[in-house]
Amino acid sequence: MARRERVMRMSVEQPLWRALTAYRVLTLLYAVGLFAAAYGRFARPSVAVAYFGVLTVWTFATLPRVANAVSCTRRFLAADLALAAGGILLTSVADAPARVASGGPTLPSIWTAGSVLAFALKGGWRWAAAASTAIAAADLAERGTPARDTVHNVVLVWVASIAIGYVVEVARASERTLARALEIEAATRERERLARDIHDGVLQVLAMVQRRGAVLGGEAAELGRLAGEQEAALRTLVLGGLVPVSRVSEDAAEGAVVRLVEEDPDDGPLDLRSLLAPYTGSRVALAEPGAPVPLAPHAAREVAAAVGAALDNVRAHAGEDARAWILVEDEPGTVVVTVRDDGPGIPPGRLAQAEGEGRLGVAQSIRGRLRDLGGTADLVSVPGQGTEVELTVPRSTGTARGKAERR
Repeated sequence: MARRERVMRMSVEQPLWRALTAYRVLTLLYAVGLFAAAYGRFARPSVAVAYFGVLTVWTFATLPRVANAVSCTRRFLAADLALAAGGILLTSVADAPARVASGGPTLPSIWTAGSVLAFALKGGWRWAAAASTAIAAADLAERGTPARDTVHNVVLVWVASIAIGYVVEVARASERTLARALEIEAATRERERLARDIHDGVLQVLAMVQRRGAVLGGEAAELGRLAGEQEAALRTLVLGGLVPVSRVSEDAAEGAVVRLVEEDPDDGPLDLRSLLAPYTGSRVALAEPGAPVPLAPHAAREVAAAVGAALDNVRAHAGEDARAWILVEDEPGTVVVTVRDDGPGIPPGRLAQAEGEGRLGVAQSIRGRLRDLGGTADLVSVPGQGTEVELTVPRSTGTARGKAERR
């Protein structure tokens, strides 16, 4: 089954950048409207017209700059803040002194808040505090005296920008935490899949070499001992391992980088009977409905592998002479496969002990596979009366499950 990798980025702050882009355009129109409504009361309207011409060109030309944190560089932020502060100071030149003294709006009006918010989104609450302080200084210098309305506007911009900057920092921390949690979950699922595959092959061969070597004795016994050591080391490697920390861009512009490794589904469902037929033999019988039992390719292969793991357990624990029966039941919403043997059964507590020792035959190769498919694996064993494993998988199981890795 082919595997492909694609990159997905998670960013909780990107919508804020889009909102800032719209805010800058809307506040520009608002500032121009205020000026147009009071045009006749300006002492030097030509100065205001020139400023608004520059502000309009700047606002529309720099829209890509406020699309994300990567484009919003420090140099751009400094120039944007200088244009906002310059417009505030230029108000006393363009407007009538009486309007300035009475608390009339500055030339850029609330457009200046967009400049401060860009600082907040880029660098958090500390950058927001620095930018809002610069705007506050320009407001106080333009008014000449700290009037009530001026102080009110300064405090409002200062508090709002710092609050938004703090929210952005919390969002980035939450993003990293979520990425880490998803990464651990994905790595655990992939490790369990590898554990099942290894158990079905390498671990069983090493275990067989260890048992046969102990029986043969001599140099074979030493070979068996080494095989046992390698089996234990491999189990530890499969079950352990560190999960790498999720990579987040330096300025958190694009969020956490998630690499998804997915399996491409094959075309069309598979007949489960065709995958179970190779397991039959002189001591393994298969009873099936007599009609195709279609399942998604991934689900069919996993169920067949779980049946193989159950039969391996029969041979390993019940002996080569034990008989086993496979029963396939095709129900409307589920497919049920039962594997039963006539062996001695499993002593009480043996499965829990085996799982504690890192033996994955039932925990991963059988139950783990069915759990990943959204199904169940029930095991019933009575000492002296054999063992029965019932595998139930929903027919709606997806064709492939993606394995996610965060780097």
